[in-house]
Amino acid sequence: MTQINATIFRKYDIRGTAGGDDPQITPSVALLVGKALGTYLPVTFGTEQVFVGMDNRLTSPPLHDAMIEGLLSTGMRVIDVGQVITPTVYFASSSAPNSAGVQITGSHLSTRYNGIKMSYGPLALFDQQIQALLGIIEDDAFATGQGTLTQDFDMTTRHMARISGMVKLERPMRVVLDAGNGLIGSFFPAVLRDLGCEVVELYCESDGTYPNHLPNPEDPEMTKDLEAAVVSSQADLGLAFDGDSDRCGFIDNHGHHIAADRLLAVLAVDLLKRLPGSTIVYDVKCSQVLPDIIREHGGVPVMWKTGHSLMKQKIAELKSPLGGEISGHLFTGEDYYGFDDAPLIALRALQIFSQTRQTVAEIFAAMPNLPATPEIILPAPDHLKFQIIDHVSQTLARDFEVFTLDGARVQFERGWGVVRASNTQPAVTLRFEAYSVPELIDYMQKFRALLDAYPEVDTTILQGHIDRFSAQR
Repeated sequence: MTQINATIFRKYDIRGTAGGDDPQITPSVALLVGKALGTYLPVTFGTEQVFVGMDNRLTSPPLHDAMIEGLLSTGMRVIDVGQVITPTVYFASSSAPNSAGVQITGSHLSTRYNGIKMSYGPLALFDQQIQALLGIIEDDAFATGQGTLTQDFDMTTRHMARISGMVKLERPMRVVLDAGNGLIGSFFPAVLRDLGCEVVELYCESDGTYPNHLPNPEDPEMTKDLEAAVVSSQADLGLAFDGDSDRCGFIDNHGHHIAADRLLAVLAVDLLKRLPGSTIVYDVKCSQVLPDIIREHGGVPVMWKTGHSLMKQKIAELKSPLGGEISGHLFTGEDYYGFDDAPLIALRALQIFSQTRQTVAEIFAAMPNLPATPEIILPAPDHLKFQIIDHVSQTLARDFEVFTLDGARVQFERGWGVVRASNTQPAVTLRFEAYSVPELIDYMQKFRALLDAYPEVDTTILQGHIDRFSAQR
């Protein structure tokens, strides 16, 4: 029985340290995962070929090569697409029949980490499917055969041609693009320019050490340079991608971050003009403003569990043309495959913005903007996470409606609060929204009082948000 670190097999991917003295993900691990995938995919999904790509991290090439070696040892047909963004691997596995995809990427994490994202068609392996791979490895139950390897290093070109052909800008736009030294900086500026944009490039040189900042557009510390550049260059907006470009962050012309659920609302209004009555999926941490706007424009909002793999499954099940979550994963199925293709989302947003003489800030200012917190992450031991959620749910359900679809979302009289278990780290995540600041503070304090029953949970960050909003009263 092969011994392997089971903790790296997470709900949505395989992830762990890949550098340092005691790495969790090594070429030998990638080899075993490749052998497990080559065993599992054909039997479970009828997979006949696997596209394998990688990001630009320094630890990615040996993992990529070992993954291919493992797949080949099972008799799998493998297409090496080289250095690409994750949506390009999804595009490859979605557009070719009976195909799967593997991307070696650490996404937005520090360079100590790396990981493996796996897809079949437009969907992603998750949860028990990933645990099944672990079981195959532990049992040494691998298929054997002689696979074939080909290379296709033009997949990015075909992917970009497809998505850029789906949009048209009505007027030129000035865009600041912060690639965070991820791969997307090496080709996306040209895509934008071909569509008529003036592009100001920020950290667009590919460098897997990420010398300027980690590519994480949802971290306000990582977008300060972009915000300043948008204002100083008088740009229409700023775009920032995470390390593997399945998420894109938006900055308006005043240098302010646009929350992903508000962007999803704008995309939904536009889509519902063409596809009235469509179902649009959103996660439990999104603003109440979003479903209100979807209904107002004739759509059907469906709240679902957080997690890009879970969202893709639900979107496919409902045949929904659009969905998204507050983390920045947005999914489009209109004349497309329904996965989180951040470059396409960016282009479709640009198309919408170009169709009006309003500034980007004015577009979002017209939308209701309720007092809300960002996502609040509190470290919590794994063995306590679900106990905390049950405690919050059972206590507050005495007086309020509680949705337990994903964690506990408590619907207060004039707002809501949610606590859910992080699927990627020992932590619980919270978010709150209300129609007024005093109500928002009240809801946070209700949760804080319940969390204080757990000394292992440091509620300092939550209290910091309470204090910040209290200062605004």
